[in-house]
Amino acid sequence: MKLHFVWIGKTKNRHAAALIEEYLERCQRFAPCEVSELKEPPGSSDEKRVIAAEGEKLLAAVERDDFVILLDERGRALTSTELADLLGKQQLSGVKRLALVIGGFAGVSNEVKQRAHFQLSLSRMTLTHELARVVLTEQIYRAFTLLAGLPYHKP
Repeated sequence: MKLHFVWIGKTKNRHAAALIEEYLERCQRFAPCEVSELKEPPGSSDEKRVIAAEGEKLLAAVERDDFVILLDERGRALTSTELADLLGKQQLSGVKRLALVIGGFAGVSNEVKQRAHFQLSLSRMTLTHELARVVLTEQIYRAFTLLAGLPYHKP
């Protein structure tokens, strides 16, 4: 199963970018990974227009057969073990590519929410998008180590 991380905008903070790169490299031991950093639409004053424009880009970045996990503050919170179980089930079911999607600052369109197979909340607290990327990539790596029975995860 391939992993496709999809998010709006580049990671500008070099420390966050370094951590994301580190976890992506670690994930590569378990699954091929790709990242699509989608360009932010110009003119961010009209949130409805931003959500619509970003939604089109997000939907274009995922393929028809992708299993889509959307990060959303109203999504379901999982433990690391539960996330590993979710990934393991997708692997066993023959999913070829898993798309992990993070929308922009204004949220995502209803079309993106409807396209998602699962909505995941990383925390009940608000995280910056860059920090959410770090947490997501680390948790995906942790999930793979759990599935492989490696000692990285210590409850």
